[in-house]
Amino acid sequence: GHPAASISMGLSCPSQATSFNPYFVSGTDSIAWRLGIPETAYPNALIPGRREIGNFPSNTWGSVYPRSGFIAQPSDAKAGAVIAQRVGDIVTRTGQPHVYQPLTGTPSYNGRIWPPGALEENTDKNGKWQMLVPKKSNSCTVFGDNDTTSIAGWDGNGNNASTGNYAWTLWRPYQCCKREGQFFLHSVNFKSYP
Repeated sequence: GHPAASISMGLSCPSQATSFNPYFVSGTDSIAWRLGIPETAYPNALIPGRREIGNFPSNTWGSVYPRSGFIAQPSDAKAGAVIAQRVGDIVTRTGQPHVYQPLTGTPSYNGRIWPPGALEENTDKNGKWQMLVPKKSNSCTVFGDNDTTSIAGWDGNGNNASTGNYAWTLWRPYQCCKREGQFFLHSVNFKSYP
């Protein structure tokens, strides 16, 4: 969970995430993550064009399924983005055949919060990504940009890491009712001073 998840201080809706909580660790999910079992036999993994990031067939970054740590993608940056999307797809759902902690708990806000649903590819309806490494971005994006007419491409715009290390933050839209009367900090009675 992102470190900022627990410091909303009433200025934003509470998050389902707990700060510094690992929701998915690939080493603990070695059979499903490394071998793709059982998801390599799922229809979403076998039918071309299903659950693609980007537009199939002309501009695809890769498929969400099978949700494993391996991908055939010549762009290292795009491969890292697809892997991040796969992990986001796993943790925002319950009952998946992986070892993980679902990011679907309901934050305590007296029933006045509507958390986003499961992460979907090619839309910002349930989340956007912000690149942190190798280039810290000041904006969020949805993976799958069409870069076929760009000379540098998506990975050539400073998004490619020479070390192969990538890190993103997933920002999710929450809706909640405003808490009334919760921002009172302190009162000083000036009449009692001499």
